[in-house]
Amino acid sequence: MNDHDGNGTAKTSGRDEGRNVTSRPLCRADRGLLHGAAAGLVGVFVAMTTATSLHADPRAVVELFTSQGCSSCPPADKILGELAKDPSLIALSLPIDYWDYLGWKDTLADSRFSARQKAYSHMRGDREVYTPQVVVNGVTHVLGSNRTGIEAAVASMQAQQGIMKVPVQLKRDGGHLNVSVAASVSQRGEVWICAISKAVPITISRGENRGHQVIYHNVVRNVLKVGDWNGAAGNWTVPLENIAREGIDAAAVYVQNGNRDNPGAMLGAAYTPLN
Repeated sequence: MNDHDGNGTAKTSGRDEGRNVTSRPLCRADRGLLHGAAAGLVGVFVAMTTATSLHADPRAVVELFTSQGCSSCPPADKILGELAKDPSLIALSLPIDYWDYLGWKDTLADSRFSARQKAYSHMRGDREVYTPQVVVNGVTHVLGSNRTGIEAAVASMQAQQGIMKVPVQLKRDGGHLNVSVAASVSQRGEVWICAISKAVPITISRGENRGHQVIYHNVVRNVLKVGDWNGAAGNWTVPLENIAREGIDAAAVYVQNGNRDNPGAMLGAAYTPLN
């Protein structure tokens, strides 16, 4: 892959690894190892369109921080698409914007995702921010192109308590999304909805991936805080117009410990297509 020094000068490396932005502004890091472990079984019911139907309980929320300007990211983007087919996973692409100056402005990037990735790093205390980076259930991070590592992280969470344990329902009812969160005496968190484009093909004409077309899967195009969850059973109704934009064809909801600036473990989640 191409790497860069602090002055933006390109240099080459014989290894294709994650692009790190922590210790130095632009440095290469080996992200093949699984960092930390967290886990949980889940009891989640997914509501599809206007009828509620039972699906495989989501075991994990898998968030991929990626960039159109990162030559190491396309393999991770492909893996994310494969994981998105697994009904027991909620796999999300969150394009970041901090590589935009390298020659190609990411057309899907959102500065909120860059801030979220850094907030995760702060909460873990490891200062590990790089692309492609996967965060599993808000707790542990893995190189996004390491499918074995991602699957190991998801599997390890089944032995843990307090993660992905809260039953969540998401149902479309006409022009609204109805969210239901079951009671859990000892847990608290925030409820967020993500507006999703299930497949977005992008032709990249400049930068490290110039000349390539990459399909980005389950791209988060908007996020909206639904409310605070205090551990009691809760219900919220969200007008679709609050999250709608061109290309939105799915939605996910998650309940997460902590808050936007200090995100913690995922407590429960659900996903539904919108068409």
